[in-house]
Amino acid sequence: MRRTPVFWLTLSALSCVGLFLTWFWGAWSGGLDVAETCALLKGQKYDDAYRTEHWREPSRVFPLHNKCNASYDLVPAWVNPTLVLLALLAVGSLITGVCLLIAAALRAVARCRSGGRPTPPR
Repeated sequence: MRRTPVFWLTLSALSCVGLFLTWFWGAWSGGLDVAETCALLKGQKYDDAYRTEHWREPSRVFPLHNKCNASYDLVPAWVNPTLVLLALLAVGSLITGVCLLIAAALRAVARCRSGGRPTPPR
C-alpha cells in the first residue's frame, strides 16, 4: 500500500502531539508539592538531603526524573522510552513526508515540461 505525503506529515504531527502530552505527563508527575506526593500518595520517604544534592535532576527537560529518594522516581518508567520512540517517529515520518512531497513536485514539474505527456516509469 502506497502512502501519500499527507499521511506521513499527519503522522509526524500526531507524534509531536503525543510527544508533548507524554512529556507533560512526566514533567508534572510529582505534582506541585513533591514531599507531600511522596509521603501521602506514594507511601515513600522524602529524602531532603538527596533532593538537595541532586537539585538539577527535576528541572531537566530530558530524561525526566523527579525522585523522592535514591530508589523511587515519581516519573513512571515508561515515560522516557516513550519520549524517545515518539521523537524518532516524528522525525522519521517528517523526513519521509517531505521526501515524498519533493518527489511528487519533481514529477509534476517533469510532466509540465513534457507537455502533459506522462513520463515513463524508471
